[in-house]
Amino acid sequence: QVQLVESGGGLVQAGGSLRLSCATSGNIFRINTMAWYRQAPGKQRELVARITTGGSTNYADSVKGRFTISRDNAKNTVTVYLQMNSLKPEDTAVYYCNTDTQFANWGQGTQVTVSS
Repeated sequence: QVQLVESGGGLVQAGGSLRLSCATSGNIFRINTMAWYRQAPGKQRELVARITTGGSTNYADSVKGRFTISRDNAKNTVTVYLQMNSLKPEDTAVYYCNTDTQFANWGQGTQVTVSS
């Protein structure tokens, strides 16, 4: 069964940090580029960061230098992380993970709220 479960969100003050986790089930994720996305109220979902199976990364300009994506390819599963530092109020959104082609059904996401 293909499934994505995000966790680690919360309420943090501007300048703070959070680490998000994405637990996956289903072998398909081991051979795919993974990504974090976010959706703020009233806005479209946007790509935040991507990581290939080989560990190459790229980031949206708005988070470059502040966020770090990583992945742990265990035997039968993949866990994807997003370390978020120097958080800003404009980072407030629901954060989701998926493949870079948005292959899987979306999980429930994890809410990140940054207060000023």
